[in-house]
Amino acid sequence: MSKKRVLYITQEIFPFLPEEGVSSVVRRLSQGVQEEDKEIRVFMPRFGVVNERRHQLHEVIRLSGMNLVIDDADHPLIIKVASIPKAKMQVYFIDNEEYFKRKTTVNDMDGNFHDDNDERAMFFCKGVIETVKKLGWTPDIVHCHGWMAGFMPLYLKKMYANDPHFENIKIVYSAYDQEDDKWMDKRLVDKLKFDNFAEEDVNILANPSIDNLNILGMTWADAIAVGSETINESLSSYIKESGKPVLDYQNEETLVTAHQDFYNNILANDEILAN
Repeated sequence: MSKKRVLYITQEIFPFLPEEGVSSVVRRLSQGVQEEDKEIRVFMPRFGVVNERRHQLHEVIRLSGMNLVIDDADHPLIIKVASIPKAKMQVYFIDNEEYFKRKTTVNDMDGNFHDDNDERAMFFCKGVIETVKKLGWTPDIVHCHGWMAGFMPLYLKKMYANDPHFENIKIVYSAYDQEDDKWMDKRLVDKLKFDNFAEEDVNILANPSIDNLNILGMTWADAIAVGSETINESLSSYIKESGKPVLDYQNEETLVTAHQDFYNNILANDEILAN
């Protein structure tokens, strides 16, 4: 039997960004799942603070060169890759000069939330999808980590619903704690309409906050995992009322085993329903 495949879409992963929160969880989880019994791929944004020389990033020419449309404008997609030798893992980076060249992640040098973070997240998610298609790699599970992956479940379930690459996937969305809520561009819903989403699909983003982007991700996901020991009341309330399969927060000792069981149960239940 061929190995099941898990696609990790993450805002960050150690050692490319500091070992904390999302970065730490995704590093331990992806490595552990790969060492157990699954084939994985990992994608993150190529933020300008990622040291390309130290981590030996290089462009993958055969995957780069596509233009992605965001808010009715074309933006070139650049794909880079680097290895984590100790983990025997590769990480793919979604890059673009306009969105990711700046030497920060999601806040500027003064701590202000970037005005175009909504577009950066949209570009990241669409870039991952198109790159996975070019790779010819079909995942069984897509696991989203961090709000920059918040659009991914919507894209997969609506825009790419009939694409054979993704028609049988199961999507898990991990919700994490954050210091405080942030607000994105008030035109976010209009930008999404360029991708032909109906207003009812994205109406929660009429109030375009990070909390609501997380809720959008969980709404279109098949299952939810709690990535932080504590999360805010808005996300916690949604999770309790969602009716979806939920994996509660796991510490370092149980993280990999619990997720393995969670993935396997989701896939097994889907196979039972299919039969």
